Amino acid sequence: MPEGDTVHQTAGRLHRALAGRKLTRSDLRVPKYATADLTGREVLDVTPRGKHLLTRIEGGLTLHSHLRMDGSWKVFTATERWTGGAAHQIRAILGNEQHTAVGYRLPVLELLRTAEEDKAVGHLGPDLLGPDWDPDKALANLLADPGRQLGEALLDQRNLAGIGNIYKSELCFMAAVTPWTPVGDLPDDLAPRLIAAAHRVLDANRDRPMRTTTNRRDQRLYVYGRAPRPCLRCRTPIRTAQQGDGSRDRPTYWCPRCQSGPTP
Repeated sequence: MPEGDTVHQTAGRLHRALAGRKLTRSDLRVPKYATADLTGREVLDVTPRGKHLLTRIEGGLTLHSHLRMDGSWKVFTATERWTGGAAHQIRAILGNEQHTAVGYRLPVLELLRTAEEDKAVGHLGPDLLGPDWDPDKALANLLADPGRQLGEALLDQRNLAGIGNIYKSELCFMAAVTPWTPVGDLPDDLAPRLIAAAHRVLDANRDRPMRTTTNRRDQRLYVYGRAPRPCLRCRTPIRTAQQGDGSRDRPTYWCPRCQSGPTP
């Protein structure tokens, strides 16, 4: 599942290509909206909300999409060949005279009244990269269930919006606790520092083409995807295991020496 910084960058590309221009092509390839025609309407803006994308269109309409694991939006010029996937994987096409945005493998695609966007994103907690960012609210949400594992609490978009599996592992390493540590077991000063670190690292990566949490060119991440290579700090082999109920593929990475707390 993409991280909040990836969605932020996707929204930026879509906004630059579509906003302020009238649609000359509109094709929503999902049964419920197959007859919807947005041509002739101006795209007002494309806004990220956590991991959700809101494309607001003249006439009080919003096209809501979510990338989840495999979805993507690609932007092409009028003369470019589309290269984001096979034709049968296309779920949405929005085009103007200069650019065409093509949505591939989008698991969530719905056309809403803009006034009713809360039906799609109203459940989300404070957005780490949004104008509504509220660290105090995010902290209260995170601490509301003391028995919950930290990794699961960080991934819950109702607590704070924008953290995915990569940042979950990286933030837990930076906090020196394992992702399986109950939230209620965190030292009193650690949770606020963790919230601040989450905002800091996502904000630092919001416009970077290559995500990094280490600020090193040779190794961009501390633990995610690095098992069984040595920890960048202590040289102990990084370990990996699944976290959650098994309904989703969520490989989790940690250093058994640098991070304290329960493990599988």
